[in-house]
Amino acid sequence: MAHQKDFSKILELYARLPTRRVDLVGDYAGQELFIVEGDGLLLRCFDDPDLDFHEGFQLLHAVYAVEHFLQGLLQRKCVFDIVFFDAHKNLCIPRATPSVRRNKYLLARAIIIRHLTVHLQTSHPHLKVLTFASALDEAFQQYLVASGAYFVMTHDGANLVDLEHDRSAIDRSPDLDFTAVEREELQRRASFRSTIFTFLDHGYNVALIDGLEWMDTKIMTVVVEGPRRSKASSNIVDTVLRSQPSIQSKSASTHLADIDDLQKDVELIAQSTAGEDAVTERMLLTLATLCVILKGKLGKQRVVLATLIHLLLITERPLSNRHIGPATIDVQKRHETEDFIGTFAEIATALLHEAFWNNLCSKASLDSDIADLIDGRLFVAVWRELADDGSTSAAFSPLLLARLQKVTDTLSASTGTQIRLITKSEQAQSRSLAQTTRTSSTNKGATILPFSDTVFEKHMRSIRISVQSSQEPSSRSNKVFRELSHWHNAKRRLDPKASHAISDRDKARALRRNQFFMAEMAGYAASLTGVTGKILEPDLITVSEVEKPGKDSIGRTKETIDPLKQRKGQTSKAPSNAKAIIAANVAAKGGGIADKAIAAWKTVRANLDAERQLQSRYRKTRIYLRDLSDEKRNVVEAEVQYYILATLLKMYRILCKQSEMDAQHQIDGVTALMFSTVRELTAARGMTKTIIDQVKSVVKALKLPDVEFASTSVDRKLSFDADLRLSDIKSIASSHAEFQLQHCGPYMDRNLDSAPDPRVKTFHPDGWQRKVLDELDADRSIFVVAPTSAGKTFISFYAMEKILRKNDDSVLVYVAPTKALVNQIGAEIQARFKKSYRHAGRSVWAIHTRDYRINNPSGCQILVTVPHILQIMLLSPSNAKSWCQKVKCIIFDEIHCIGQAEDGVVWEQLLLMAPCPIIALSATVGNPEQFNAWLTSTQQSSGFELTMITHQHRFSDLRKFVYKPPKTFTFNGLPEPAFATLGLDGLNGLAFVHPVASLVNKSRGMPQDLSLEARDCFLLWKSMVRHQTKEFPVDEKLSPDRLPQVIRKAHIIGWEQQLKALLRLWMVEDQSPFDKVVEDLNMPMHESDRPSRYMSRAEDASVKIEDTNIDADDLYQTTLPLLCKLQERDALPAILFNYDRSKCEGICKTIVKQLKDAEAAFKESSPAWKAKIRGYEQYLKNKSKLNPKKAAPAKKGKANQDEGTSKADRMQEAASEEADPYANFSPDAAVTGFHFANIAKAEAAELAAIQKELNRRGLQPWLMESLMRGIGVHHAGMNRKYRQAVEMLFRKGFLRVVIATGTLALGINMPCATVVFSGDSVFLTALNFRQAAGRAGRRGFDLLGNVVFQNIQTAKVCRLLSSRLPDLTGHFPVTTTLILRLFTLLHESGHAKYAVDAVNSLLSQPRLYLDGPAFKDQVLHHLRFSIEYLRRHDLLSAEGVPLNFAGLTSHLYYTENSSFALNALLKEGYFHELCSDIDTSESRVIRTLMIVMAHLFGRHPCKHSDKEFIEETVKRSPSVVFLPSLPDSASRILQHHNDQTLQIFSTYVQTFVDQHVREPDNRLPLTGLSVGGNHDHDQTFQSFPSSLDEPPPRIRSPFVALSGHTDTFTSIPSLCRTVRSGVFLEESVIPHLPLQPHDTLTPLNAYLYDFYMHGDITALENANGVRKSDVWFLLNDFSLVLATILTSLGNYMRIPDGETDMEDLVGGGDEANNKDDEAFAAVDSGYGSAASSVADLATSVSSASLNGTKGKKKKVEESWETEADKDAVAEEEDAAWDEEEEDGELQQQTRGEVEKGFVDIYKAFSKLKREFDEKFRAIFA
Repeated sequence: MAHQKDFSKILELYARLPTRRVDLVGDYAGQELFIVEGDGLLLRCFDDPDLDFHEGFQLLHAVYAVEHFLQGLLQRKCVFDIVFFDAHKNLCIPRATPSVRRNKYLLARAIIIRHLTVHLQTSHPHLKVLTFASALDEAFQQYLVASGAYFVMTHDGANLVDLEHDRSAIDRSPDLDFTAVEREELQRRASFRSTIFTFLDHGYNVALIDGLEWMDTKIMTVVVEGPRRSKASSNIVDTVLRSQPSIQSKSASTHLADIDDLQKDVELIAQSTAGEDAVTERMLLTLATLCVILKGKLGKQRVVLATLIHLLLITERPLSNRHIGPATIDVQKRHETEDFIGTFAEIATALLHEAFWNNLCSKASLDSDIADLIDGRLFVAVWRELADDGSTSAAFSPLLLARLQKVTDTLSASTGTQIRLITKSEQAQSRSLAQTTRTSSTNKGATILPFSDTVFEKHMRSIRISVQSSQEPSSRSNKVFRELSHWHNAKRRLDPKASHAISDRDKARALRRNQFFMAEMAGYAASLTGVTGKILEPDLITVSEVEKPGKDSIGRTKETIDPLKQRKGQTSKAPSNAKAIIAANVAAKGGGIADKAIAAWKTVRANLDAERQLQSRYRKTRIYLRDLSDEKRNVVEAEVQYYILATLLKMYRILCKQSEMDAQHQIDGVTALMFSTVRELTAARGMTKTIIDQVKSVVKALKLPDVEFASTSVDRKLSFDADLRLSDIKSIASSHAEFQLQHCGPYMDRNLDSAPDPRVKTFHPDGWQRKVLDELDADRSIFVVAPTSAGKTFISFYAMEKILRKNDDSVLVYVAPTKALVNQIGAEIQARFKKSYRHAGRSVWAIHTRDYRINNPSGCQILVTVPHILQIMLLSPSNAKSWCQKVKCIIFDEIHCIGQAEDGVVWEQLLLMAPCPIIALSATVGNPEQFNAWLTSTQQSSGFELTMITHQHRFSDLRKFVYKPPKTFTFNGLPEPAFATLGLDGLNGLAFVHPVASLVNKSRGMPQDLSLEARDCFLLWKSMVRHQTKEFPVDEKLSPDRLPQVIRKAHIIGWEQQLKALLRLWMVEDQSPFDKVVEDLNMPMHESDRPSRYMSRAEDASVKIEDTNIDADDLYQTTLPLLCKLQERDALPAILFNYDRSKCEGICKTIVKQLKDAEAAFKESSPAWKAKIRGYEQYLKNKSKLNPKKAAPAKKGKANQDEGTSKADRMQEAASEEADPYANFSPDAAVTGFHFANIAKAEAAELAAIQKELNRRGLQPWLMESLMRGIGVHHAGMNRKYRQAVEMLFRKGFLRVVIATGTLALGINMPCATVVFSGDSVFLTALNFRQAAGRAGRRGFDLLGNVVFQNIQTAKVCRLLSSRLPDLTGHFPVTTTLILRLFTLLHESGHAKYAVDAVNSLLSQPRLYLDGPAFKDQVLHHLRFSIEYLRRHDLLSAEGVPLNFAGLTSHLYYTENSSFALNALLKEGYFHELCSDIDTSESRVIRTLMIVMAHLFGRHPCKHSDKEFIEETVKRSPSVVFLPSLPDSASRILQHHNDQTLQIFSTYVQTFVDQHVREPDNRLPLTGLSVGGNHDHDQTFQSFPSSLDEPPPRIRSPFVALSGHTDTFTSIPSLCRTVRSGVFLEESVIPHLPLQPHDTLTPLNAYLYDFYMHGDITALENANGVRKSDVWFLLNDFSLVLATILTSLGNYMRIPDGETDMEDLVGGGDEANNKDDEAFAAVDSGYGSAASSVADLATSVSSASLNGTKGKKKKVEESWETEADKDAVAEEEDAAWDEEEEDGELQQQTRGEVEKGFVDIYKAFSKLKREFDEKFRAIFA
């Protein structure tokens, strides 16, 4: 039995669990199956304050609430089952519910379960509703395994309302005791959380249903993660779970004494009611319940009659006419109705739990309509109309009386009790029914402000609504805070002509900075390679096409020539004379070239023969072959290939003599490599008869598959002796097909439909790639879906080359989702293209991100950027008539990012407004056909054609393994890598995962992208044959023996499709052997145990190394053993993915420490090392004796270096040093075997330069140390320069281990041999898995990629492999800030054609999320009322001109809706009042300002359960955790703002309903079940009872209105949550800010305020629950907000030199990095740092200019006038404003006072930002 201390312990354990707030759809679940725990769902719905279970019993409203929630999940494409536990039945009852009402909730629970169970079978057959005894039930455990559920969604029992808050209500209730309620609440929380622990123990994360928020297409909630519990805590959890009450097997009601008699009564009622009006389950359950009540004398005739009449009214009355307001009943009578409803609910619940009930309803085929069993308010209203004897004065129609008579007769017959309605005199019928006819409550007087704009108006013609006569909104803010000019600073964004003058010094700084970045990028570009592995060489691009055909000298039109098209098919002109002469000379000297090629080969071969290591000889020969010129290749390619074959044959002989366990894997690998070489020889150039004969003899001796050679008459003697000795060689034992399928899959010819194409120089493109080129040549848009390594990259560069060759003006924009990808693409363009321009300021490419720019974004032809920056540029008015018109193509790489929660809406907006053809690229789109249909329609709307091109096959296959770490590990150095062993098969501790073995959950089906390599197909075929039956045979045609003699990749693809087609047929048949096949293929994964001991390399008795016990669940301990295993198979380089930044760093630190500790032990005990040190010391002594001068460090400078020695002497000395083994030895360097670096891949000088550069940036020493040992860390929180260094060194091959988050998963060119998923994460989803796994298998390097799962449960591994990719869903793209920015674009560009087209494009094209005519009307209505919002909040004029703080609001578009709240506070004068004391009470003002800003920006809601531990948390920490309340004056302003917004959007709903909604809202949202009657013609049903006389709600859902609600809403969340169907209303796109406690009870996390107060990130992590790895980004985002506000205010006030470009703004963290870069760039230039920050700008304004004196006021005015002189339009607008001020409400306040107020605001924000950034930089210095 659980005790209170057990409950408290559970709560304590729960508080320690790590949590994350994520988007369940985009970031986590995708379309994976998860479980919704039913009672947690019910508690969320029953706790809704809108639901009336107190005055009434609004059951249908409760059912609607449940269905509405579930429909919200389905609408966002979630896949889930609903699971109820009998042991949880009491957990759904809200806190402090009196016993008389508890039965209401239990009945609602039983009805909801039955309702969903019955009706979902029809409406959503895939959605299961299941009931189990408890979470410990064996049946439930079996279900968990069988279902393959991803996670569980449940409640944690938290309540945001303090129990003390309810104390008075509890004390007033006669049947409630505060202590008992307190204990019950504790038990509820402990029960929910014990269940959560149980799920966590089984490997399931838990998403909390309390605190879940709908945001557009996203579902934001907290996900609880957690490690396995200790045994002690497990016992406590089990005790609590087993102490939960369970439903008894017999009836829970004491009123059902004799079940047999009851069953007979119910059957009798069912028979008697059958007839003309078929009985339903509702009628039967009501009558059966009343039968028990009457027999038990538990109710009077009045309540029975009221129940029956109410039943008939429910059946016949339309749902919309059932709204009843609060009824007034005295306490005694209320107890009577409450007691009766409680009794009724208890008995009805017991009946539903009886086994016979379900059987009876099924047998009688009764319609299940019990969701509307009882309407408590209607029942009370009817009861009030009746007297105690059952009489009434109300008038009843014959129809109602007849139906009532029938049911009363039935009930009387069953109970023997006479039940009769006694009606009074007929004169009551004189009551005028016409007076009670209910009318809509629609407000006919709704009006909007006038608005006129020709571009927008044509889209909103269908909207009909009255317009106010007044021209402007009446706002008291106008009298003070109108802006003195319209916002037009956009003209200075990218237009250098409009910018202020730049000094020579600043120009030099900017030039130096750009040169610095260019040099950096050049080094980065040097690390990039093409498909062949060669370093990229830039092509010189020349313009060969004239955009418009001109005229030749005699007036004829010149032809336009496209060089790319010419390469495709047209013949070019004859070569010049010089080229012809060179070609003739080459032809004439053909023989000489051949002799030179053979001679050169002999020289190289001699050096190769001297190489003793055969593996090294093989690799060097391969490199030589790769780098051969075409001329030499024509002569010696075949002989070089044959030399490679001979080398492999020698290795093969040696391996066959070895007996080591791993030797067989190497033998198989070398054999496969020999066969691959033989196959390559068949197509080699320079073939001779001798080579053919010898190769055939090798094939015959080894019994390899026969190959065919083209006949040749050429022959010559080989330049080497192959030394074949084939007589005793060991041949392969398996058949040709089995040998190739088992071992040669990675080496198979991958040519599918490749063919030469003159447009592609470096390789032969496949058919799908040629089709892409054709579409690009036709200037059509394309949507390409192809897996990683398939060859998508070249598409982008082909399009870039087209643009560059076309002319010097056209622009291509490359949009990438991450800064890392932006940097890489920029570097790759740098490496591929170079071009000369006639005019200065032009460049091939530029990079533009928030962090930094390289080159001029508006002066380049290829702009590489991120979505936000491109959107800023496309919406910039200054670009509308210039740059935007030059954009000819936009490439959207990783287009699936449109599904992201944060930036997805920007991607969608860009796609909708793209002014040119697009190229959309992705490897991971779950619904390509649907997405393509939308993209096609959007492109067609813009006048472009779009083609989708798909390709399903990777170039290199991926092989998956699960890592099982050893029990003990001894690290004595890295092992020597094996040769020619592809994959990790056979390694102890690595279990192979067959892709089909992951299909453990048949209900999910087989994902379309489940690919099988050759070996996978063979193993699958063997298993299917082994388990086939007569009913499910395997066709002989599927035998591998039917494959060709030499198998190609194309043959495998065809065979794979046939095998998968048969497997799919088996998958859907329960009797098939599918499960046996899966079980068979699963054996390698489940049979292998953890190795007992692993020693990294052969034991050396002289070196003492201790064994280390390995905890299998410890990610840090298990990583080095895994890396050693990878090293054994030459499976490095590797990228280890972990989605926690701090863990990435922790893994790296641990590995380096283990390497250093082992190295120290080696140095201390190794005789060989000690001998080497002695030799080195002797070397230093000898060197000192020979050259004493060298002992002292030489002074720098050429003269000193050359002094006393000749050049020949120095060269001789250098040569002798190189020959000396100690010349390059350093005892401090990492010892070979104790580092992962490939030192041959990077020069010492290069490493020294990188080390110097990073040290100057203050890089932490451990990061530098790890780099030097070949290990890097890569995540977005790292310094940009360090990340670049990691990328460069990894590509070069120096780094061989990188631990990264998802930053390297999106398109980054960092291919590796192996990808390791190190540890589980909520972010390790099907999408992220495919993205990250795609890094493995380097095209040009690796024929096979390895994927390893480390510390991830097998179930999760199977889920990742078998999950289908999530569908891409859109957003609501027409946000209020976007509308404001569009008006700015239109107005400031003078309605430029581009601006008009952009608006038309956005408003006319279909939406991905909301499409169709009905939704188009809703979007346009939403648009019109968003304009109304902008009008009423002084941001837009009647003519569509942006006003006042439109600039500030627009610049903060990424913070919507916080920017509108800021605008409200500004225009209502709050900041003027607050900041007026900045000079006298600075500390108070800044602290208050920080509180307000933390309420507005960076809002993070706390977990509901955090409130339980807040006092204890605050005691231990400097953090306050919960954000202090807003100041009263600010709260009042924001509440007023919300109320205004509520009125606007209530009117929006009202007008849309009036104009477009015709269908009644009477269907439940999930099941679609129609409720209520349609007897509007029968006046009796309209006029009785009298409580129904008031008009029904029009815009609120009638289901919600059942609880007494009208069309008067108290908050925007309430409006959005309870609006009627047929109206789209998304809370997240309505400009409002939820305030606590009016709109939400959830407290906000005070992490920003806390950091400002104490600057302690440890406190943020421990108390505020902010992960340390996230802190930098959160603080940087807030710093960016402050910078934006400050810059906008500076531009607004026209502060000299204060007009910073908005896209130049960065947060404090990025700013610090940029300052470092600029400081380093300026070191050699003589200038100081070129960094310009907003904070520096603020401090540069003199105190005199900020004091608001008259003199300085005049100066500010003069600066405004000067600025206005630059723009005639702005000058006229200023004059117009001045006139209005003279006549308007500003007469009471001078302009100087207004300026003084803004100066104070500017000063306060400046100080806040400076203080915040100082603390920010201090902790991340």
